[in-house]
Amino acid sequence: MIGAHHRQPASRAWLVTILRWAAGLTILGALLHFLPFSILRASIARVPLWSFAAILLGYLLAHSVGVAKWRMVVNAAGADLNFATSTQCYAGGLLGALFLPSILGGDVIRLAVGLRRSPRPAAVLAGNVVDRFLDAAAQAALVVAGLILLPHAVPLQFQDTARKGLMWLAGGAVLLTVTAYLSRRALFGGRSMRFRKRLARLRHALRSVSRRSHILALGWLVGICVQAALLLLAAKIATYCGLVLPLKVWLFAWPLAKLAALLPLTQGGIGVREAALVALLVPFGASAPLVLAAGLLWEGIIISGGLIAGVVALLVRRLSEPLRAT
Repeated sequence: MIGAHHRQPASRAWLVTILRWAAGLTILGALLHFLPFSILRASIARVPLWSFAAILLGYLLAHSVGVAKWRMVVNAAGADLNFATSTQCYAGGLLGALFLPSILGGDVIRLAVGLRRSPRPAAVLAGNVVDRFLDAAAQAALVVAGLILLPHAVPLQFQDTARKGLMWLAGGAVLLTVTAYLSRRALFGGRSMRFRKRLARLRHALRSVSRRSHILALGWLVGICVQAALLLLAAKIATYCGLVLPLKVWLFAWPLAKLAALLPLTQGGIGVREAALVALLVPFGASAPLVLAAGLLWEGIIISGGLIAGVVALLVRRLSEPLRAT
């Protein structure tokens, strides 16, 4: 009975994953149906294999900086993780974001490894939460920069949508914080002493990293650099497809498309990201088939990078096991 009880939630979770993959493929299928397939195919065929490989290498290098940032933040909370373990956590998270049945699938992998390896598991959890907030803040900074650089070129409805979106995000964060504060007694009252000790450790870890403002500022700046590097790589692969747009247009549209991909509709944002990018770039004169071609190639970069990251995580694990044994 116990085994059946555990298998049922797992089966339901994987069913959700399959449905989300199906939803993403459905969105892509709809885009392929309504856009000229011949132009799309020709633009993808125009990209040399070595160029795709170079963009993929740049993608992996940008995320290697992300490993260092993640380790810096979680260690500021007291996690005390070495670089090899941080690489295993982060690289496994890139793979998990593709296949695990949750919008937080990557975080599940990161935490599963980090919680086992760290002498202070609560610090890993707290640091990962803070790192996620820094990434969101970095994306928001790019959107704001795009709005500043394109005050007249951006259609008024897009300006209003972006401003409203940022206001809704800020308001949602404030509402979530206030709700969590007001309901803390209802949520945590009557809990066991063991649970309260764990909660106290988590609160202590959050306070530890929040007191290090220089780490938070540096993490935010590094996050902006990583996201900007990914944006430049995406714009570069678009030029290979024949889509040439001012960089400030990409600066406006790309972060918004990434934020749209966070909606828990499809696995890893597949389909949603491409549809949002088409909707955001076409008003600037971009050809919809070329935008979709660039989006599909970038999706290939993400999937290839996730698979390579999974292999890296496995290799790091196998190489580090003998060292821990000794």
